[in-house]
Amino acid sequence: MENPLLRSGLALAGANTWLNGGTPPEDAEDGLLTAADVAGLDLQGTELVVLSACQTGLGEIRTGEGVFGLRRAFVLAGARTLVMSLWSIPDEETALLMRMFYRGMLAGAPRAQALREAQLRLQATRPDPFYWGAFICQGDPGPIGA
Repeated sequence: MENPLLRSGLALAGANTWLNGGTPPEDAEDGLLTAADVAGLDLQGTELVVLSACQTGLGEIRTGEGVFGLRRAFVLAGARTLVMSLWSIPDEETALLMRMFYRGMLAGAPRAQALREAQLRLQATRPDPFYWGAFICQGDPGPIGA
């Protein structure tokens, strides 16, 4: 049976070179970071992981096991809080939402509150939930370092 953690991942620098038959820099390996790779990392003490790419909160559902994907992998690795997307939204709105989210946290707002406030601010100009509702916060909702 194939490991479901091999079906989720992130394409990093070098991925396109490797996929096109080229040789990426040695440190880049194949440029792919699978959920299995992430699960093997030691992320204890990592306060926040933000996966702002499309559908990063999704994974494969296994009866009796739950959802396998990047979300589960980062939790297994020790990340305290994850912010991720459940569907694809345009880059412009994602960038705007993330800027507002980070500004809120830098101002001292707890993680979940900073995300919610950013979503509400984006909702004021883009009322359709498609543009702001994709992002969720899983894990510790409190302020960084608390």
